[in-house]
Amino acid sequence: MQITASTVSLTVDDVAASQRFFTTHLGYAEQAAAEGFASLARDDVAMDIVLLARGTEVLPADQRDQHACGLILAFTTTGIEHEEKRLRAEGVEITMPLREEPWGERLFQVTDPNGVIVQFVEWATPPAAENA
Repeated sequence: MQITASTVSLTVDDVAASQRFFTTHLGYAEQAAAEGFASLARDDVAMDIVLLARGTEVLPADQRDQHACGLILAFTTTGIEHEEKRLRAEGVEITMPLREEPWGERLFQVTDPNGVIVQFVEWATPPAAENA
């Protein structure tokens, strides 16, 4: 098996609101869209995102009314201070301010209009450097 791409599918109440959030603030571009559906991608290695309206019939019956919750969409990045400042300047609420964990992970979180938590992570000391 060869995996050629990775996509996370999120069921949300307002597809357009999440689509605007990811395209405006996180550099995603629309690949396809229809009523209650949007497919988003970036040019780098970030995971693609599919947004589906809660209640849509394309979802199995037992999943139709579920909402994307209990998950964190995490992106490992560089220049984390710059990203936090940029998002704050764009009016995005930082729902967990930048902090450093004892194990060397630096992170902060934002939340999209549908409650999807997006976490940005950068290693204070890259794991490979610790082993050198």
